Amino acid sequence: MGGLRETFVDELRDLFDAEKQLLKALPKLAKAAENEDLKAAFEQHIEETEGQIERLKEVFQLFDEQPRGKKCKGMEGLIEEGAEMIEEEAGDAALICAAQKAEHYEIATYGSLSAWAKLLGEDQAVELLEENLQEEKAADEKLTEIAESVVNVEEEQEGEEDKPVARRGAKTAKR
Repeated sequence: MGGLRETFVDELRDLFDAEKQLLKALPKLAKAAENEDLKAAFEQHIEETEGQIERLKEVFQLFDEQPRGKKCKGMEGLIEEGAEMIEEEAGDAALICAAQKAEHYEIATYGSLSAWAKLLGEDQAVELLEENLQEEKAADEKLTEIAESVVNVEEEQEGEEDKPVARRGAKTAKR
């Protein structure tokens, strides 16, 4: 099982770097967010990410490995896309999309690492990874909730303002 252990540690290093990259990017997303709920969600996830990094350090210790990252090109690309959206002032819906791409990357990786830790008989590592996984899933659900209840409605209303009155729909045109 040396191959699985090596793969596990390699992916753990990748995820460790991904979390550290995200920790640097989240304040920029929070600053760019216009919706207060979205801003608060990004700020809350900063705290969660700090805790996730600490739990990853514990997992490294369980595997007698130094907690150090390996350049995560996947997260680097996702953060780059998010930075472009901020630069373009693409709006909160675009920020949510960028953040959810990162969340889904993390969810996939935590799921794999948790399964592998279980196969390796590292129950304590499984618990730590599952805690991080559940936080990532909750963050993703919160972003979806914000998108569905507030942000997408705001974006749609802004789009309506740009249309001529006759094209907004029967109720609006009769005013």
